[in-house]
Amino acid sequence: MPRIDVTIPTRDGHCPASLFTPAHGNGPWPGVVFFMDAVGVRPTLNEMAQRLADDGYAVLLPDLFYREGPYEPMVPSQVFSDAALKDNLMRMLGTLTRERKVNDASDFMDYLAERPEVKGRPLGATGYCMGGNIALTAAGAFPTRLAAIASFHGGGLATDQPDSPHRHVKGITGEVYVAGADEDVHFTLEQKAQLEQALAEAGVAHTVLIYAGAHHGFAVPDHPAFNAAAYERHWQALADLFGRKLASH
Repeated sequence: MPRIDVTIPTRDGHCPASLFTPAHGNGPWPGVVFFMDAVGVRPTLNEMAQRLADDGYAVLLPDLFYREGPYEPMVPSQVFSDAALKDNLMRMLGTLTRERKVNDASDFMDYLAERPEVKGRPLGATGYCMGGNIALTAAGAFPTRLAAIASFHGGGLATDQPDSPHRHVKGITGEVYVAGADEDVHFTLEQKAQLEQALAEAGVAHTVLIYAGAHHGFAVPDHPAFNAAAYERHWQALADLFGRKLASH
């Protein structure tokens, strides 16, 4: 079966997750943690995780809002057009402190590394929107555990807050790829420069880009800002990064 639904014990409870493996071929495969965007786990993210898995990876997609208990899958266009739904989403997003992000990432990586479907260490990570922030946060907290770290239209990557990911990049041994969007208040040109400077000063191999003509949410097909060209560009970037950094392990 290319998809297995699992429950991961964490410090704060039990996290529902799905493990996706290639539809064809025999494992084990390099492991990747897929950090969801703020709208949560839903069919679109399952499809993205399976597409990544079909490139030759064991991909873990955990529900980062598991502390909220069961909830109905959200639809981005509905959430962003309804003030009450959007307020609730922002509340949920606000519950994910740096401590929770770090603890969860540790538990997810431990779980993934112990699966028989997964070969080798270190692992890879990719994230979207909120998940892009968490992927970089995880890399900073566990600098030798991730060989490849990708963030697409991630928010809050370089801010004046003490938990900003750019403040915790020292020692990262993996390669970082960050793709922001045009005119994105969540990742401005000033923040891009701050992040690049922090990564360079820390000696971290990195690429930090702005996808011209794309907007926040460009890489997620059910997002109102979806951009098909940027979507395919992001898959090409992932294939290159993971192919170089994970396939050889």
